[in-house]
Amino acid sequence: MNRGAFYGVIASLLWLRLHFPIWLILLILLAIYAVMGGYSYLSVIVRTTKRDVTGLTRYLQVLLRVRSYQKKNWTVPMVFETHVKKHPNKIAFVFEGREWTFKEIDEFSNKIAHVFEEAGFQPGETVALLLDNRPEYVAIWLGLAKAGLVTALLNHNLRDKPLLHCIQIADCKGVIFGSDFCDAFTGVRDQLDSSIKQYAFDFKNNVSIPASSINLDMKMEEASPGRLSGPQRANYGDKMLYIYTSGTTGLPKAAVIRHSRYIFATFGGFYACGLNKKDTIYVPMPLYHMSGGCMGAGMTLLFGCTAVMRKKFSVTNFWSDCTKHGCTVAQYIGETCRYLLAAPPRPEDKSHSVRLMFGNGLRPQIWEEFVDRFSSSTRKLLIAEFYGATEGNANIINFDGRVGAVGFVSMIAPSIYPVALIKVTEDTGEPIRGEDGLCIRCKPGEPGMFVGMILRNHPIRDFHGYADPNATKKKVAVDVFKRGDAAFLSGDILEMDELGYLFFKDRTGDTFRWRGENVSTSEVEAVISNVAALKDCCVYGVEVPGAEGRAGMAAILDPERTLDLKVLATGMSKVLPSYARPLFVRLVKVIDLTGTYKLRKVDYQKEGFDVDKIKDEVYFFDATSQSYVLFTSALYEQLKSGKIRV
Repeated sequence: MNRGAFYGVIASLLWLRLHFPIWLILLILLAIYAVMGGYSYLSVIVRTTKRDVTGLTRYLQVLLRVRSYQKKNWTVPMVFETHVKKHPNKIAFVFEGREWTFKEIDEFSNKIAHVFEEAGFQPGETVALLLDNRPEYVAIWLGLAKAGLVTALLNHNLRDKPLLHCIQIADCKGVIFGSDFCDAFTGVRDQLDSSIKQYAFDFKNNVSIPASSINLDMKMEEASPGRLSGPQRANYGDKMLYIYTSGTTGLPKAAVIRHSRYIFATFGGFYACGLNKKDTIYVPMPLYHMSGGCMGAGMTLLFGCTAVMRKKFSVTNFWSDCTKHGCTVAQYIGETCRYLLAAPPRPEDKSHSVRLMFGNGLRPQIWEEFVDRFSSSTRKLLIAEFYGATEGNANIINFDGRVGAVGFVSMIAPSIYPVALIKVTEDTGEPIRGEDGLCIRCKPGEPGMFVGMILRNHPIRDFHGYADPNATKKKVAVDVFKRGDAAFLSGDILEMDELGYLFFKDRTGDTFRWRGENVSTSEVEAVISNVAALKDCCVYGVEVPGAEGRAGMAAILDPERTLDLKVLATGMSKVLPSYARPLFVRLVKVIDLTGTYKLRKVDYQKEGFDVDKIKDEVYFFDATSQSYVLFTSALYEQLKSGKIRV
């Protein structure tokens, strides 16, 4: 046992001693020792009891609150209105110098509800929202929810076919678009059904509203700020939002977010991370995404916290904003932590009051460096890394700062929270089944797909799928661990250690096989980024004529051509096995990211290394010199003809 594990055992024993009599502890430990097979399992029990008890306590808090709301048939707007009554003048959102009170958000949302109900929209119908980050964004969809409508939260970065697809797949009856996105919407509106109502919002300074569009600002001026009269228009289990997947590998899918799902996700984040209602939360992440729109704004709507918003994540302003507004909690997603770490040191790095950062996507390779740099002078920064698909039913969280972990499962009572890792095929990601036809659980140290068992109508374990029924079917496996059961397939490969901590490895489809070995693109990306001064990069597999499998290729952001390829090759050779090092390197001036800072690699993968079609410089790893050389048309022909063997 290493020193850290030893101290962990001692700490857990002390915790047990404070809570239970010594004779009971010894009796329980001896029973476990006898039944489970000795010291190794007993060690796991001792080292994880405190974590598991804390996790169970917080999970029960979530479950009890969620079941309570289910019985009361409370929706998200109804929970929000309880906070309006408690503290109408408390600050709900801070944005660009303006403070919005709970009362102001409530009245704004009430006006939206009146406008759309009076326009003839019926409960259950969908309205698309094309707008950037601002308090009005949340107030608009909140108001639509009060009228029983479903809001499709469009990624405002989308244009043309993807934007059109998102509006159509959700069967939208109306579209609200901001003035900054007028061109984007008018570029696709002629391809939409003519019955779809168009609402123009925030058209000021004499900016003309497109013909046939309704001026939403004027309609709201005429609307009542009071609540809708009559019965509630939606139920706890009804649809509230469509939140789209990021589309890293194709057109986005519209994930169904019901009131129940939103409440569970927000409550789960609040209790699991250890937040309190006095916290001020920094939310610079996209509100059309689950992280910003639910885990961020949801803390205001469902818990009465104050949230500080930004239109867009900014490396320069992140810590200065947190300091200025006294934020105690901040969000991160994707690569944002790497961007913060790559910035030059400044006094704000440690002068802030942030005690906790929660999110997903912090790479293990920079975790400790990030914590060391951005911990304040009086408090160590706690990272709460969570894992969970937007549409999934199986969310986990690492609330105790275990470096690199995205969550854990109890090794003492794994059935309490029914998630698991199952073995899947390396190339297709299909579940591998045993002779009995059931899936095979992974043991500690074995990578597998993360799945969540589905229980219909359960407030936490149900799976609501997508707007497209065919997409929903592809994410569900049946006869998983027993006949007739079902599970949500995350599509992500995780690995569990002996204590039950889970570590993200890769997404199915984001691995490639070269020289008979499987290569994780995310691991290679992390190494390259560290060697290349935290530059953006994405790694993917490409087919090479005459060779089995796919060779690695890396697209690296290097607009100024400052990357030393010799240093890169040397740095990778120290960490990566030869089969995992990219055979090709493409230096790009711009790298494509999703709105949630995920690297979009599908287009690079399609283009491959054909230098006759690619304008960027491509380099080829020369085994003789152990360095990268410019990949020319002549070398390309030699590779195709087999003169160069890889």
